[in-house]
Amino acid sequence: WGLRNPWRYSFDRATGDLYIADVGQNLYEEVNFQPADSTGGENYGWNIMEATHPYSGVPLPDGLVLPFFEYPHDRGCSVTGGYVYRGEALSDLQGVYFFGDWCSGSVWASYRDEAGTWHTNVFMQGVGNVSSFGEDENGELYVADYSGVVRRLAAAE
Repeated sequence: WGLRNPWRYSFDRATGDLYIADVGQNLYEEVNFQPADSTGGENYGWNIMEATHPYSGVPLPDGLVLPFFEYPHDRGCSVTGGYVYRGEALSDLQGVYFFGDWCSGSVWASYRDEAGTWHTNVFMQGVGNVSSFGEDENGELYVADYSGVVRRLAAAE
């Protein structure tokens, strides 16, 4: 519980981990992570938190699960969840989670290193209004924009 408006979620087909993109209220977008070995019942904070920021002024309960990534509305306005890459064409990106933003047209790539620290970087920009991601049977990823353009993630030529 504690999600405001989850806009796409997916399970990593290799690990069972859950990724949830949650559209923010006024100032921030967020992406949450739930490991496959979770027993469930996580509180992701809404409506007392917006991303990692107190929202309602009430005391914060123990045990809140904060997002691994957030961004303010000057970098976008509506997060769109994606998938963890498990294809073969881009072997360097194995295990990287891709997601985007409707307003900015940005697609980000996130991964967790061996120490458990999350790293998130812009992967590409100018995609249009990112409305959805897709995954084929081979684990290759696709990003769709609102105008109907579908792009496959591929190596630069």
